[in-house]
Amino acid sequence: MPFHTQAYSCGAAAPAAASRSGMEKRGPAAAFLLTLTAIGAIAIAGCGGSDSSGGGDSGLPLSKATQSQVSRGRAIVASFGCVDCHSQGRNDPGAPGWLSGYNTASGPHGPGVFQIGPFATYAANITPSATGLGGFTDRQVYNALKHGLDPGATADASISGDTPGQGGFPAAPHYLAPPMPWASIRHLSDDDLWSVVAYLKHGVKPVANTPPDSQGPPDFWASSDTADKIGPGVLPSYPAAGEQFTP
Repeated sequence: MPFHTQAYSCGAAAPAAASRSGMEKRGPAAAFLLTLTAIGAIAIAGCGGSDSSGGGDSGLPLSKATQSQVSRGRAIVASFGCVDCHSQGRNDPGAPGWLSGYNTASGPHGPGVFQIGPFATYAANITPSATGLGGFTDRQVYNALKHGLDPGATADASISGDTPGQGGFPAAPHYLAPPMPWASIRHLSDDDLWSVVAYLKHGVKPVANTPPDSQGPPDFWASSDTADKIGPGVLPSYPAAGEQFTP
């Protein structure tokens, strides 16, 4: 279940669609890219799980974004398959429409549109445009990457866990649509996550483009994004049951 999707049997009544925004990933390559994302996240974050220190000694979130954060974020975005959905597959920061999401001119089956069960989802504009991430705070974008929370439906708040209603986590969370592999991205270190935020919010030119709102079930994917389906928020210490070191 690479997209963490809910199953819909043929002929079964589908849940009512709910309009929502989100950062999505590409259908055909998503299983492979999701695996690469997980491997990359573990390699960068370290075998013991993700770092929760947050931002290092300078730059986000303690002060303004730095050039080094932006450069690091650029490398991560260019390496982790973000462009497959948000730039229609073209990994070129010099190309028009860099990270501006699904473009209606590409048609109903173009890059950045996905069919998840009965729902159509669209890759979001993740440039700092008013039609993209421009209306969200740095923390809201971080919470999208770390906790999978739709920034358009989640307040600017510091969150200390993944249990609804506890530690600042919304009691009724609105999650990003399943193609977005946040369940793997969250295992990056906080320094790396804040670097991605720095790049998207402070290192990219705004592009005016408004993808359609994504559809989704009434629970905003909450029943699909449980720990038993997508894994724990913090990786177990190495070696876990499925691991062993062989020199």
